[in-house]
Amino acid sequence: MTLTFSSRIEGNQIRCLIGTDRPLAAPVFCFSLMAAPKVISGGTLGRRVAGYAEVALPDLAAGALHEVVLEHAVKEFGPRNRAWLPLGAYLRVGKECLPLPAGNDIGLRDVDGPDAPTLAPGRLPLVPQPTDWAPSAGVLPFQAVAPDAGLDALQDLAERLGLAPIIAAGGLALPVTEEAGLGPEGYRLTIASTALSVAVGGAAGLHYAGVTLLTLRETCGGALPCGVITDTPRFGWRGQHLDCARHFFGIDFILRLLDLMALLKLNRFHWHFADDEAFRLEVDTQPLLWQRTAFRGEGEPVPGVFGGGIRAGGSYSKADVAQVVARAKALQIEVLPEIEVPAHSHAMIKAAPGLRDPGDNGEEVSIQGYLDNIVNPAIPATWDLLLPLAKEVAGLFPLRMLHLGADEAPPGAWGGSPAVAALKAREGLETSDDVQGWMLAKLGAELAASGVRVAAWEEAAKGCQGGIGNGALLFSWTGQGPGVEAARRGHDVVMCPAQNAYFDLAHSHDPDDWGAAWAGYVPLEKTVAWDPVPKGAEDITPRIAGVEACFWGEFTTEDAQAEGMIAPRILGIATKGWEPAGRTDGTALRALAGVYGVLFDRIGWRRNRGA
Repeated sequence: MTLTFSSRIEGNQIRCLIGTDRPLAAPVFCFSLMAAPKVISGGTLGRRVAGYAEVALPDLAAGALHEVVLEHAVKEFGPRNRAWLPLGAYLRVGKECLPLPAGNDIGLRDVDGPDAPTLAPGRLPLVPQPTDWAPSAGVLPFQAVAPDAGLDALQDLAERLGLAPIIAAGGLALPVTEEAGLGPEGYRLTIASTALSVAVGGAAGLHYAGVTLLTLRETCGGALPCGVITDTPRFGWRGQHLDCARHFFGIDFILRLLDLMALLKLNRFHWHFADDEAFRLEVDTQPLLWQRTAFRGEGEPVPGVFGGGIRAGGSYSKADVAQVVARAKALQIEVLPEIEVPAHSHAMIKAAPGLRDPGDNGEEVSIQGYLDNIVNPAIPATWDLLLPLAKEVAGLFPLRMLHLGADEAPPGAWGGSPAVAALKAREGLETSDDVQGWMLAKLGAELAASGVRVAAWEEAAKGCQGGIGNGALLFSWTGQGPGVEAARRGHDVVMCPAQNAYFDLAHSHDPDDWGAAWAGYVPLEKTVAWDPVPKGAEDITPRIAGVEACFWGEFTTEDAQAEGMIAPRILGIATKGWEPAGRTDGTALRALAGVYGVLFDRIGWRRNRGA
């Protein structure tokens, strides 16, 4: 049997054409959009879960094309580019599932952009730029350091990236001295025409000095410019987030991402493996979570939302976690796990029934279109699940920090729950924000008693009792305003404003581009067109822990599709995390991206060449 499928955007509508070379009786068209769809013509909407839908079609005749016209149920979510067309489409005919061809090429297209500007005089071909660079005359021919240099982790990194060894017999000596004033991650690298030397504030400083040597060898063609590099990061938290719930990224991809982060002196990997669509960590305390939700699609508790198709997914074993943690540790990276409560918990609720109030007659709908994605904190079963789960997950990661989620609770959450009404009366709570804040504070206190610091998205600061408390680290994502407010209330904050640091957003408004658009578009220049300490908010400087870029997987069906969304924009977050304020603007970053383009190609990491 041969099936054909194509789709295109016309205004706010999505027009799909389905063809078959054999008659099909009463097929059901199954697919996923980025938000809840409605059917304009060509079929009858049946089951719908968030952006996933099943549309009953009339009998299809051989050789004829059948058109189905769709819109998003919420017009503000009108399609912006190719990524908004149906993903994971298939036909169900009786008990048989027939995959439909993709119909349009998936992922970022390779389009050559304009030539990058030339690197300005006095700037090193290095991201991030060092705190201080004092050049002198001459160059140092350089390929490797001597075996006793203490850079074994970088030797392994170079090998994995397909680069020449950084350690070799007969390599240059690298005398190391300690200088506490440089700070634990700082270093001072002296490059003379015949020799190298380095002063470091700690083991991390030596590691970053080695990263600089490895990178400059590649970007300078083995002829290092002579001078003194004095370098220390502006922020201690320099992160990259990866959403492995919407799309299951294989361990090999995660390890490759850690290697890329290491080249840019990023030091926090935010592992988002739980959300509405899946809970992917193989925990012992609550095995049903991953056993029932690791895969989504036909016949699974969670259908093929966000391009899951007939079946997609996977889970991460304890051995996988150990491998990620070990690779991260070798590269001076810590791993932050996230479990996502109370909202974004559709998969958790499907896997472990009893987390919602059976008497709840509310009609809250999440921003993604879920009708049941928030657990109920007034139900004992919620705590029976969450407390041991949170402690087990946190215990797997040496950072001893757990991100609880806390974003995007549906408006009116728990409004129809008698159990929550009783909780409000008992605890003096009025709004759903108050209830969430109470819940997070209770969970945070339990974790703090176990030596675990909690983290959460910006919404966790809401609530009449001051929100989550317990020394939580908050992540400001809708913009920087919530982060400024949280910092002034005493929270430490990581700035990750979507308008500058969400790499799932499309690079441009071009309909042939790829990605989300809810917070605008993020060309390369925009990744540095902001400051983690906004102008006029200098008083919060001590509370800004750092920066983080996020990659959400709603548009991703294969691991490699993420590469060109992340690179070269990851250069921008590296500059924001390390460099002094204002060191690199958009033009300078574009020039550096041109330099790094060759390095990305050399290590086999796909990059966006246009936009």
